[in-house]
Amino acid sequence: MTQLKDSLSWYSAFSLVVGSMIGTGVFLKSATMAQWVGSPVGVMAAWVLAGILSLLGALTYSEMGKRYPQVGGEYVYLRESYGPLPAFLYGWTRFWIASTGSVAAYGVGAATFLNGAISLERLGGTTSAALFFIGLYTGVNCFAVSMGGKVQSIMTSMKIGMVLVLILGLLFFSIGPPSDPFLSLIKPDKSSMFSGLGMAILSALWAFDGWNNLPMAASEVKNSSRNVPRALILGTLLVLILYLSLNWVFFKTLGFTEVLTSNSSRYPDALPLATKAVHHIAGEYSKIIVSCFFVFSSLGAMNGSILTGSRVPFAMAQDGLFFSRFKKLHPKSCVPVFSVATQGVWAMVLAYSGTFDQITDYVIFSSWIFYGAIGLAVFQMKTSLKWIAFTFFLSAIALLVNTIYTSPKETLVGLVFILLGIPFFFGYRKTGIPKTMPS
Repeated sequence: MTQLKDSLSWYSAFSLVVGSMIGTGVFLKSATMAQWVGSPVGVMAAWVLAGILSLLGALTYSEMGKRYPQVGGEYVYLRESYGPLPAFLYGWTRFWIASTGSVAAYGVGAATFLNGAISLERLGGTTSAALFFIGLYTGVNCFAVSMGGKVQSIMTSMKIGMVLVLILGLLFFSIGPPSDPFLSLIKPDKSSMFSGLGMAILSALWAFDGWNNLPMAASEVKNSSRNVPRALILGTLLVLILYLSLNWVFFKTLGFTEVLTSNSSRYPDALPLATKAVHHIAGEYSKIIVSCFFVFSSLGAMNGSILTGSRVPFAMAQDGLFFSRFKKLHPKSCVPVFSVATQGVWAMVLAYSGTFDQITDYVIFSSWIFYGAIGLAVFQMKTSLKWIAFTFFLSAIALLVNTIYTSPKETLVGLVFILLGIPFFFGYRKTGIPKTMPS
């Protein structure tokens, strides 16, 4: 019988964590965050708190990874903690929106940034380029998992190197603003300070998103009960350090006002934050340099999302809660090729339709419901990390409450989409699917 192979090394696992997290958010989000909190200190505080929250999540998931080193990640954790229905609703949301929406977003993002360096009009435009990227990396991940892991390791190593070069270049070769950027302050409305900080943290969490991807492919990691927790913790720590360093040099190079007025929904015609910063050391070539970096960074994150996201419907199908073809493995590559390919096709549909960005906004709130539920499950276990897990759970609840207050429409749509999965779950049950889940 064909089975998944544990072909991913520790460094490949580490690369999946880091590479899935470092996309484009850290190079763009500080502008919006500055508008929410009104000061450099507030922006840095939001990055720190988001990083700590992500680290708490990584520690929480590391405990689950030790207990359930199986393919499927959060799907397995929810199944073992709460039963098949919550697990199915997570997998339902993950396949149709979260994983595929992320892949679509990275594909369109990479194409958009590439268009900033070279005109894609003669090649069919950005949409055609996005579909090509999604198809290419979907194809790569249809080969042995070691192939996708090697690609991820190479791209992540190069990505870390480029971030370090950017930090050191801005630190030593740029001309900073005449005054201390951390003395700048725009006083926000006191009544909105808490919600503003909450929204800034949510923006930062988008840049940290991806730390939870590795457990989805846990059974394909060598010595997974040891290497998955290790990769989660060290990978999240490294990204936190890189993000804080990069934002510090952004403020040092540009000053607060330039950061605040960078490209965002409030300043749609302004240059992106990273482009402004690189202009100080690369001049007229800054746009091309940053565009190429964004393309590479987006593609690295997309590769990690394709590899890990396809394992959730595979795990669901093994439990009889998704179409049976999703559980079939290729006899040579030992990869769920149908799951990988179908995920890629649906991501292409979302990319072509242009609706992925709005849809994923609706599901960010929903995702944190599942994150918090896993934190509560770990708190109920006999483990030295139970209070860390409980802190993560409380933090998730606080973020959910703040999001309901600031974005009621998006939270309602996200909840409705999750609940739409319930009739499909019971529909599967009526077709004779087993009513008990394997341990």
